[in-house]
Amino acid sequence: MEFSAQFLLTVGCIFLTALFLSTIARRTFLPRVTLLLVFGACIGPEALDLIPNIFLDNYDAIADITLVMVGFLLGGKLTRRALKDSATEVLLIALCGAIITAVVVSSALYWAGLYLPVAILLGAIASATAPAAIFDVIRERNFKGTFTQRLLSIVALDDVIALVLFALAIALVKTLNGNAGQTDFIWLAIYEIFGALILGILIGLPAAYLTGRVKKGQPILIEAVGLVSICGGLAIYLEVSFLIAAMAMGAIIANLAKHHEYPFHAIEGVESLFLVVFFVLAGSSLSFSSLQQLGLIGLVFIVARTFGKFIGARVGGELAQSSPDVKRWMGLAMLTQAGVPVGMALVASNQFPEYQQILLSIVISSTVVFELIGPILTRIALEKAASNQLQKK
Repeated sequence: MEFSAQFLLTVGCIFLTALFLSTIARRTFLPRVTLLLVFGACIGPEALDLIPNIFLDNYDAIADITLVMVGFLLGGKLTRRALKDSATEVLLIALCGAIITAVVVSSALYWAGLYLPVAILLGAIASATAPAAIFDVIRERNFKGTFTQRLLSIVALDDVIALVLFALAIALVKTLNGNAGQTDFIWLAIYEIFGALILGILIGLPAAYLTGRVKKGQPILIEAVGLVSICGGLAIYLEVSFLIAAMAMGAIIANLAKHHEYPFHAIEGVESLFLVVFFVLAGSSLSFSSLQQLGLIGLVFIVARTFGKFIGARVGGELAQSSPDVKRWMGLAMLTQAGVPVGMALVASNQFPEYQQILLSIVISSTVVFELIGPILTRIALEKAASNQLQKK
């Protein structure tokens, strides 16, 4: 009885508070994501400690479900129609944004006196972006237009590129440390990425034909949640990237399902509920005490990553001859950082225990900064681009 009461009260309070915070977000410059993270931090273990352990203990499961849904919806944006005139632009900006960020961060940290292998690892980790926060900022204000579509497509590719860079960084550091023969991690990375793509395709192909048949022309919620859950569950069981698998499945269904206009539109309503709980619990897990460990190296990491994302997107935009808005604001929109970099830092710590303290302290402390400030900058970039688009009309 006590468990049920705690569970229902917590869920109810989180949803109603999220509704109140959404109202504040519409009237201020702060996005809902940042407000939810701050709210989660206030009621989390380091502050008021009001969240029952049942939620904190199952945070990973909630995060996985949420990110699988986000991945699926992002994959649904990668249609031939949407990328018809922008595939090269999206690829160039995504590649330059990730690679230049990795190079800038590694170079800056090495210049600041950090050991080269650690600088290389942190550079690769810095290339990743948080898709969930960006997706929620876009959904919150219903941003549309060319800039928004480009951003969603670029973010969908970003983590794939980041995983490749991270695998190369691990291999390079092993070479620098005299362990050149240890190539297991590269094969694991290849398996994680391509295994996820194959899994998404294998589920997406039959789903593209079968969905929307129960209720003619309109996929139903049960289908949506069922397929997304199976995709995520199999990906985790097979130890491949569930985010990439979900994106691949979403892209396949969006491109091949001709009998309905938009696949699994109903999942957006359910996904928004998970996003609310996800961000509140993410906020509760933020360790503000880690900010005390930030120091000069941490500040260099934050400044270099910001500069790298901005310059990388700018260079990619110049190469692709993008619009002025894309070149000016895309880097600013891609500064969010969350679970993927922390996961990379943990993997790198297991591979190189001697670097564990510096890797985790910098990544965790910078994640606190980017999780709170990143969504604000994403919203500013989207609003600037939308404003310029309206002026042109």
